[in-house]
Amino acid sequence: MWNNSGMDVRLDTGLELLLERAPGAHASRVLATVVATAGSTYRKPGARMLLMADGSYIGLLSGGCLESDLQIHAREVLDSGVARAVEYDTRGPDDVLFGVGAGCEGTMRVLLEPAGPGSSAEAALAAAGRITHAGETASLIMVHNSSLTQLGTYHGGEDLPLAERTRAYVEALAPPPHLLICGAAPDALPVVSTARALGWRVSVVDHRPAYAVAARFPGAEVRIASPKSLRSEVDLPRCHAAVVMSHHLPSDEVYLRELAQAGVPAYVGLLGPKARRGRLAKELGPLTEKLKDRIRGPVGLDIGAITPEGIALAIVGQIHAWLAGRAYSEAVLTQPV
Repeated sequence: MWNNSGMDVRLDTGLELLLERAPGAHASRVLATVVATAGSTYRKPGARMLLMADGSYIGLLSGGCLESDLQIHAREVLDSGVARAVEYDTRGPDDVLFGVGAGCEGTMRVLLEPAGPGSSAEAALAAAGRITHAGETASLIMVHNSSLTQLGTYHGGEDLPLAERTRAYVEALAPPPHLLICGAAPDALPVVSTARALGWRVSVVDHRPAYAVAARFPGAEVRIASPKSLRSEVDLPRCHAAVVMSHHLPSDEVYLRELAQAGVPAYVGLLGPKARRGRLAKELGPLTEKLKDRIRGPVGLDIGAITPEGIALAIVGQIHAWLAGRAYSEAVLTQPV
């Protein structure tokens, strides 16, 4: 999608969340993927959920109206081992079909397929996840009607014998947001957990071994490194946004120098009040010009946040809005007059 970062990014991180939350290797499950819609629907093509044999599920394809019916079809797919596509039509007064009564005024076609250990669906999703995690764009092909090709999800690099009357949904998957946190002090914890809850990739860098502990930041990539080595330690061109929040003025100055000289990412958030921002700008001198159109400080949306969790929400919310190309208030880095 187009975004302010100038880089490809995908804010719909359903793939990452499914891969992270999928049950253990021996759990039977069915992958349900929306492959076509018309009119008003809760989710659009590419949306996915996992339905487990015990009746639980991960993700949603509707606001809860279709899931119970999907469970019935999922059970049949588990029993037969054969993928199938089902359609839902919730238009007009006849939307009592299937007993869903959704009133969404749209149609949805859903592909259901076995997704347990060793399945082609599991392999395709895992391959796509590895590629997007590395900052590259992957593709998935969902064959949902064919006389020759077995219905199911395939990775874009596979050779498929596609018949003339094959219907498939092809999805290009840009990388999820990659957030860099410069500083691993205690208030970085809710920022990381908020971003991770959205399925974002998060990297944390700090020169203090007591702070840069991987166990403190589940799911994040944590590195002990001097601020001066930021450009060599982190692949900055792959980062969509950075937040400088070490609470150590000399370190924050060096982080900003490194980010200014790198020219990326296009979003740099700076924690702290305006007076601190002005002091840092004075220390940076001419390098301030390389940051003035990129920096947001004090970082975060003005939502009246007080707690560390609220501040984390404000920070991640501003980055999300910026990546989506939405308007928001900002303050630029300027030297005091």
